[in-house]
This record gives sequence, structure tokens and C-alpha cells, in this order.
Amino acid sequence: MSTGTLLVDTAVAGSVAAALWQAPRVLRRAAPPGGANDRRGATPEAALTAVTALIHLNQLLVTVYLLQVHGGDASFVARLLPPGWFDLADGPAVRELAAHVPAPELLAPSLFRAPALLELPFVLLVFLSVLRRLDPAAYRQAALSPMLGLAAASYTAVFCTVEWQLRTPWTEQDIALRLLSAVLTPPAVAALVRRDARAARAPSGPPGTAGLLLFAVELAALGHLVLTVYDTALLYNLGRLPERLPGAAAAVALLAATALLRRRFPAAAGPAAGPATGMLADGLRRSLVLFFVPALAIRYGVNFGTPLLAAAAGLLVLLAAAVPVLAVRPRTAALALAPAALAALLAAAAAVRLTAGAHYETALLGAAVASLAAAVLTCGLADRLTRPGGGGPRGLSPGAGSAQ
Repeated sequence: MSTGTLLVDTAVAGSVAAALWQAPRVLRRAAPPGGANDRRGATPEAALTAVTALIHLNQLLVTVYLLQVHGGDASFVARLLPPGWFDLADGPAVRELAAHVPAPELLAPSLFRAPALLELPFVLLVFLSVLRRLDPAAYRQAALSPMLGLAAASYTAVFCTVEWQLRTPWTEQDIALRLLSAVLTPPAVAALVRRDARAARAPSGPPGTAGLLLFAVELAALGHLVLTVYDTALLYNLGRLPERLPGAAAAVALLAATALLRRRFPAAAGPAAGPATGMLADGLRRSLVLFFVPALAIRYGVNFGTPLLAAAAGLLVLLAAAVPVLAVRPRTAALALAPAALAALLAAAAAVRLTAGAHYETALLGAAVASLAAAVLTCGLADRLTRPGGGGPRGLSPGAGSAQ
């Protein structure tokens, strides 16, 4: 076993242990009250948009630097990395811009160094944006707890380990900048969350079937945007941006539409969850909180660590999230969640089959969204059948399925 694999495996085990230790405390406590600055209406999505813009601006500067200083030839660095990097945008418009940039040699830090500062806030804000869409109270609980610092430490450890395994002449500088980002990012993100007025005022309680389906759409859109940012900017492939723009624009439009829907019509997320849907929503909330710290370690463990350990860690997190929920209403679990789990597995398998040949993350995103939608629809059907007057068994009472 190589040193890099051992370090990634250590990050997987350590981050899962940290999540299992800290997440129950976060889930038990009430969301912190909003502060005096709530009127500013800050959101992680707004900050994520700004960070994403900086990442792409930096990629444009990288392109200018390589065109002007290295004649558009990135082979001096691309040969040090796996295939799939440095598909440069070198069309007439970019070359015209590059020709008018003075002292392009001063843009050298845009190569590797600047992304090393920006990647941590990017991934933290992505995760918090997802959690906020599902449960604003859980988002505030997690972001204003020690879990934020633990997540930053875990993500930074993984990033630094991968940096070391893909060594370049700039690796030591990159690691130093990543460590600096790990110090600066958590307090900045926590301050942002404290000013998130909308999340502080959001009603508590699990979303219903429509709300969870809305969340599945948002998860798909956010996931697509994350993959686009990595493919076009963080892997220095600005040349791929034109082909990715239509999908990215559609994802942004979806997120804007769902945000408007949630803001103007709070009831659009659906009525209060039935027992099966409530259990599913609570299990999903717990899963996301538990995955907050080890998510990146488990993801990179597949490629840079021991895949079996990464899979076992992911399964352990899911079990830790499920057990408290299932223990509350075991009969509900037997009648509704077992069929929902089967439907989710079948939907995930179908999604993987449909995305055969696609990149790992693309297949994973498709499987996650498909399985979630299938589970939500199955639980919604179970709630309808067991509702008084629904024509099915009467063993479940409305609202009884949500674990607190």
C-alpha cells in the first residue's frame, strides 16, 4: 500500500469517526437563532455564485498566461497529470483578449495556486447549498457547529494528499495555500450563514412528497453545475465550456425557478409529510448531516484510496442515519420504507445502466437522483394508501413517522 493510499484511507476513517461523534449532537439541538445582521439576506448560493465566477475568471487568466508565455502549449505541465486536463480555449476572441493583456508573465500564480485557495470554499458552499434546500434548520445547525471546521479539515487533508500524489513543481505552494484556505474559510462561511435571514425564518418540519421531488430536481441541477465547474475550470478545460453552456444554463434556470417557487409559494413544496415520507425526509436529513465531514474523503477514496474501505464507510454513514429513524416506527419501515428501498435500488441500477460509459461522477449523480425520486414516489404512494379513506391499511397515523 502506497503512502498516498494510506493517507486517503486514514482521512476516510478519521472523517467518518468525526461525523459519528459530532453529528448526533448537531441533530439533537435546535437551530441557532438568527443574528442582528439577518436583514442582509446572505445565502450560500450567492457566495457559491461569486466563488464560481472567480474560478472561471482565474481559468481565463490561466489561458491568457499559457497562450502568451508558453505559446498555447501546456504540455510542460499536462505531462505531469492524468489525461483529461488542459483543453484550452484558444479561439480568436480569447487570443485577441490575450494579446491585449500586459505583462502576462505576472499571471503565473493563476496556474494551480489560485484554485488551491478557492476549491475549499467551493465544495463547502456546494454541500451547504444542498442541505439548505432540504432543511434550512439542519443547514444552520451544521454550519454553526464544529462540523464546519471538521469538514474543512477533512476536505483539506484529502486535497493535500491528492496534490502530493499528483506532484508538480508547485505542489508545496499549493499545499500551503490550501492550509491557509482551511483557516480562513470556516469563519467566513459561518459569518455568511449567520446572516442568512431566509433560512433563519424557514419553517421546520419534513417536506412532503412534492417538496422532496423538488429537492431531487435541485440536487440534479446543483450536481450538474458542480461537474461543469470541475470539467471546464478546475481541470483547466475552458475549451469545453461552449458545449457545456446549454446544460449549465438549464441547471441555473431550474435552480432559479425552484428558489422563486419556494419563496413566493411556500405551500408549493407540498403539504406536511405523511408518516412514510416523513421518515424518508428525516433519514435524508440525517444522511446529509453525517456525510458533511467525510463526503470528500469517501469520494476520493474510490480513486486514490482503498475502494472497499470507501464503500464500507459510505454504508456505515447510511446505516448510522437510518437506525434512529427506523427505530421510531418499525412498522412504518416494514410497510413503506422497505419497498421504497427496493425501488431506489432498481432506479439507481437503471440510471447507472443508462449512463454506461459516462464519467464516474455523472453516473453517481444520476443514480442518486433517480433513487431519491423513486423512494419519494414509493413513500408518497404508501402514505396515500394508508391515509384514512385511502383504501389501504389503517396502521399508520399521519405525522407519526418523522423521527425527531
